[in-house]
Amino acid sequence: MITTILTDIEGTTSSIDFVKDVLFPFARERLPAYIETHEDTAEVQHWLHEAAREEGLVSASRQELIDLLLEWIDADRKSTSLKALQGMIWQDGYANGEFRAHVYPEVPARLRAWQAAGKHLYVYSSGSVEAQKLFFGHSEAGDLTPLFDGYFDTQTGPKREAASYTRIAEAIGEPPTSILFLSDIAAELDAARTAGMRTILLARAPARCPTDASHRCVADFDAIDPDAT
Repeated sequence: MITTILTDIEGTTSSIDFVKDVLFPFARERLPAYIETHEDTAEVQHWLHEAAREEGLVSASRQELIDLLLEWIDADRKSTSLKALQGMIWQDGYANGEFRAHVYPEVPARLRAWQAAGKHLYVYSSGSVEAQKLFFGHSEAGDLTPLFDGYFDTQTGPKREAASYTRIAEAIGEPPTSILFLSDIAAELDAARTAGMRTILLARAPARCPTDASHRCVADFDAIDPDAT
């Protein structure tokens, strides 16, 4: 029996285009000034140090770190330090009402129905936990954060490694076989299944389910019945 639903964000609950065309450019444009004006704060210092460490830099100037982070944004690098800094920058955009996070139209109602049915809902995304909370707290459908029991990011581990999903199951306190993971990335689903979780592949339009899909594939959340997996 499925007791818990763990969901990705991009391409699953929300459009990849919103992240690529709105969030990433917003962070890229504002990152240099943000670091210059917040460099002395402990949190920013921590993540700049982590970025330097990740790159193997013994020492680096502020401009060198800014250039490095901009390169990572352009390459969509799944760096925990970059994601944390992006989340801090996005906070200003959400707070100022410059954008609202996209969610697919059926997602809020389906999440509420699952919660009402007693399912526990969690998020696992490459974006930082704080960025995830901002995303669902400022969505086009309003504040969706009360629907979720918790959030996981790459501090838990890479999304394509089975050990990450084992850690999530342990943190939730449920056996992996009672957790259903939703994602649009087959490699992530492969890792989750290796850890023992149930899996469903989302193929949002205009994408279509591949004929050789090794995971059950659906077009939207309305096609998902957790108790039938």
